[in-house]
Amino acid sequence: MLEGAELVDHLERWSTGESTVPFDSGRVISVRTDLVESADGSTFHRDVVVHPGAVGIIALDGDDRMLLVSQYRHPVGHRLLEPPAGLLDIPGEPAHHAAARELAEEGQVRADDWRILVDPFTSPGMTDEAIRLYLARGLHAIPVEERHVGTHEEADMPVCWARLTDVVSHILAGGLHNPILVMGALACQVAAASGGWDRLRPADTGWRARENLGKR
Repeated sequence: MLEGAELVDHLERWSTGESTVPFDSGRVISVRTDLVESADGSTFHRDVVVHPGAVGIIALDGDDRMLLVSQYRHPVGHRLLEPPAGLLDIPGEPAHHAAARELAEEGQVRADDWRILVDPFTSPGMTDEAIRLYLARGLHAIPVEERHVGTHEEADMPVCWARLTDVVSHILAGGLHNPILVMGALACQVAAASGGWDRLRPADTGWRARENLGKR
């Protein structure tokens, strides 16, 4: 990296010729094939998994315990410990509203204090999926009679609690694999050790990286 260069990702979009859609699930994802023109004038094809985006929530109680859900993930053949998370599949819904909804539905709690941890692209070499990870604190349980009842994989999602430090240790030991958990827990640990929660962005901060994804 050039000395003194700004530590920020910059929007850049190479020219795209024709695009085709060889696969569309009609549910969550589609695959788009773009003909891309590079900076030296050559062209090449790239497949892009088109994704609506998602949110994930690192929910901490007053004892720095993290709320985790246990969910079966068919593509990898594992039951993973994960933070509450969900797709941004309701048109026009603000991301922080989606996060609050997912925390209530999967974690069975609500939160009084919301901050943004990190905004990763999950696999930018193959998909435009963007995720916003939140820190939620000031938790209080939702009454049993008001709790969401899940279906399919979400019908069997037990909730448990683990100390943040223990989660980080098990991530580094190779025992925990969910990327939202890995990124969120490590970011949370760093934030706690380097200035605390007040340095984190407010929950309703704009999300320019995701907003720019559609600018082809």
